[in-house]
Amino acid sequence: HSKYSLVPASSVPNPCNQLRCGFRREAKRTDSKKGNVTQETNVSPSEAGAPGPPPPPRVPRPTLFKPLMFTVGFTGCSFGAAAILQYETLKSRVQSAKDEEEAEKLLQGSQDMTYWHDWWNQLSEGQRTVTGIIAVNAVVLCCWRIPSMQRSMIKYFTSNPASKTRCIPMVLSSFSHYSIIHMMANMYVLWTFSSGIVSLLGKEQFLAVYLSAGVISTMVSYTCKTVTGRLHPSLGASGAVMAVLAAVCTKVPEAKLGILFLPMVTFTAGSALKALIAIDTAGLIVGWRLFDHAAHLGGALFGIWYVSYGHKLIWRKREPLVKMWHDMRSPGAGGSRPGSRPGVSGSDGPGPGPQ
Repeated sequence: HSKYSLVPASSVPNPCNQLRCGFRREAKRTDSKKGNVTQETNVSPSEAGAPGPPPPPRVPRPTLFKPLMFTVGFTGCSFGAAAILQYETLKSRVQSAKDEEEAEKLLQGSQDMTYWHDWWNQLSEGQRTVTGIIAVNAVVLCCWRIPSMQRSMIKYFTSNPASKTRCIPMVLSSFSHYSIIHMMANMYVLWTFSSGIVSLLGKEQFLAVYLSAGVISTMVSYTCKTVTGRLHPSLGASGAVMAVLAAVCTKVPEAKLGILFLPMVTFTAGSALKALIAIDTAGLIVGWRLFDHAAHLGGALFGIWYVSYGHKLIWRKREPLVKMWHDMRSPGAGGSRPGSRPGVSGSDGPGPGPQ
């Protein structure tokens, strides 16, 4: 996407060659006249007024105030929406049970629908939650293959601090992969750790952490790119996936992990997390550009911080927001606490929360 056009060299007159030819002709004339010495042969092209190469354009350093404010606002809205979503989910659980009974009666006559319904029920809650995320990533991957959408995909689905559009891509680039191998690797790790993270946090809190981690990791990437001057675009869910991986490895450091094609090689989750952080730190210092190591580190550090401190600081203090939402939804309740209903209390939600 260079703004500079390439022109064949043969069609552009070279001022140096022109001057050199003129100097030779002048030198031959002076040699024919003995005793006359000209000094034109010592004239350099720059002294003769030949135009030099244009100076490289100076790229102004982008400001990160708007992306920073967007990161703070989006993170707050994500956790607020997750708290309200959990309230609504718990409130409608009884109605959902009735709907499932009716749905099972309708599915009895369809063998194919019964198969998919049974398969869906066999998945863990975490796997069912990340299935939607994987589907969105697959759709975005297909959009990259449509030529007419290339301009829009580069503008909105790649994050670059030098771009005019910087805030919305912080979210959309976390669902964007150009390479199918890149997407499969990220989604495999997400699928592997989905059951653990959702059982630890609950699906609503997990979604808030995942979305926030994608934006926060991009903000860290913006900062490092601006400081180093390496203003190149990035895309991928690696930052958000690293947050999920780091959160599970921090809470269960003694868990055994393995490699997909090397099942005989096993290691603890804590050791894997330390190795990944060390590799990304080295890549950031050395300047490797194969991966966005700053985004990886930002996601991993956010995941570690959240399960260690952020859960207590953010999620456990959501009750005022839930109470306000409850009063808005139930104006005749007389300001009763949402905790007065079964399952809609100020507790940590489904699944054991990190202590």
